[in-house]
Order: sequence, then C-alpha cells, then structure tokens
Amino acid sequence: MARDAGRPLRADAQRNRDKILAAAVRVFTEEGLDAHFERIAREAGVGSGTLYRNFPTREALIEAAYRNEVARLCDAVPGLLATMPPPEALRAWTRRFIDYATAKLGMADALRAVVSSGTNPYAESHEMIQAALSSLMDANAAAGTIRSDISPTDMFAALAGIALTSARPEQRAQAERLLDLTLDGLNPAPGTASSTRVS
Repeated sequence: MARDAGRPLRADAQRNRDKILAAAVRVFTEEGLDAHFERIAREAGVGSGTLYRNFPTREALIEAAYRNEVARLCDAVPGLLATMPPPEALRAWTRRFIDYATAKLGMADALRAVVSSGTNPYAESHEMIQAALSSLMDANAAAGTIRSDISPTDMFAALAGIALTSARPEQRAQAERLLDLTLDGLNPAPGTASSTRVS
C-alpha cells in the first residue's frame, strides 16, 4: 500500500525515500524501462518491500523521481543566494539546471511511458523552474549585475536550447562553454542602467 501523502514521513523514512528516488534516476537513466525494482532497491540500500510501500507502481516511481529532480533544482535557489553573490549563484544554478536536464534526458523513455499511462509528470515543472530562475535574476537585477533587457523567459529559452543540444553526459564540456557564453552575455554594458529588468 502506498503511504498517506498527507502524513509527514519520519526522518529515517524520508531518508529512505530520498535514496530511492536518487537511485531510480540513476537506474532508469542507465536501463530505461527495463530497469528492475530490485536493482533500484539495492542501489538505494533498502529492501524491496520499502520501495514498494513508497511506490507501488513503476509509473509512480518514475513520476516521483522526476518531480524530485525538479524540486531539488528549484529548492537550491535560496541556499545559493544565501551563500554566494548573485552572479555566482546564477552561474552555479545553471550547472544544476544542466544536471537536471541530463537526468531528464536519460529518463526520457520512462517519462514517455508515464505520459502514455495518462499521467502528466511535467505538470507545474515549467512554472517552478521559471520562478526559481526569476528569483535569481531578480537578485542580480537588484545587485546591478545583469542587463535590464533580458527576461527570465529569455534566459529559460537559452538554457532550454543548451539542454536540447548538449545535455548528454559526454557533451558536458560543451554545455559548460555554452553556459559561460550565455552568462557573459548577461553582463550589463559599462555605463548602462541595469536595475530595471524586463519582466
């Protein structure tokens, strides 16, 4: 039986769930739809019963693993902004975005199977990522470290383009170069106002 989604998990149960989701991303990326629950449980260091209690179906596990990747990406923003200057926080987050895109690409077949079953694992993900990116760009705008004519929508389109062309693990060096090129293009020109950003 699946757990009650409205009831908070104990700390140890939450740790097990997090380990299962991280292992699921790795295994589905490597094996696609042929991935076995037993291998996922083994890589997570939990018993098969624990895995099935949390995720009774393959579709439930795939969807939860993908949504967890989105949440990890978006939830990183406050910590990055609290520990880094805004430009460094944005740069670090774009690397995490490529990590997310690589995981999503690796799980593409599994995610398509979920969509075919009638579930939309992508619901709200675009809005969540856009909001996270907006927070980073707003912080840079307030610091005067970003051009005023670039919107979060523009930046998201640029990141999506990099992910589309360079998200495979073997393309990581190219993705890094493209990110640097894109981020360098955000720098305000000397003597121009940068505090009022296009929304």
